[in-house]
Amino acid sequence: MLPDTTSRVEQNTAENVNERIWRKTECNIQLYSKAGPETIDMRLQELDREWDIERTIEANAATFSLLGLGLGAFVNKRFYLLSAGVAGFLLQHALQGWCPPVPLFRRMGVRTMHEINHERSMLKAARGDYQATQSQQPAAAVLETSPSQAVA
Repeated sequence: MLPDTTSRVEQNTAENVNERIWRKTECNIQLYSKAGPETIDMRLQELDREWDIERTIEANAATFSLLGLGLGAFVNKRFYLLSAGVAGFLLQHALQGWCPPVPLFRRMGVRTMHEINHERSMLKAARGDYQATQSQQPAAAVLETSPSQAVA
């Protein structure tokens, strides 16, 4: 069975790496929430520009695929296999959420869109964007959510 789209990368990432990314995200939320609306605005703009794991994998795959095509055309036809291998790994990532570069990128701190959006939502809540609709759970309670609860 295929994993859920929103959690497939986290499910295929080492628990200690997921915990480190989650702690960094929580620290960012705490730091920027206390810094004021202008700083939150700047951080939200940074989050809009942050590359998630999907974009990083796509750029990596395109680069190596083009490299394989170029080397196959001008150096040796065996390099076409590089492009074929990259396509296979890209398919594996689409289906399972894992391919060989994922562990490296995750260790480097590349987050999923779900993780980035969590930080974005919490900062918007701290800025007061949801005050009119926020009646169920205070932001402080959400900040205390564990990584396993957030991924579920």
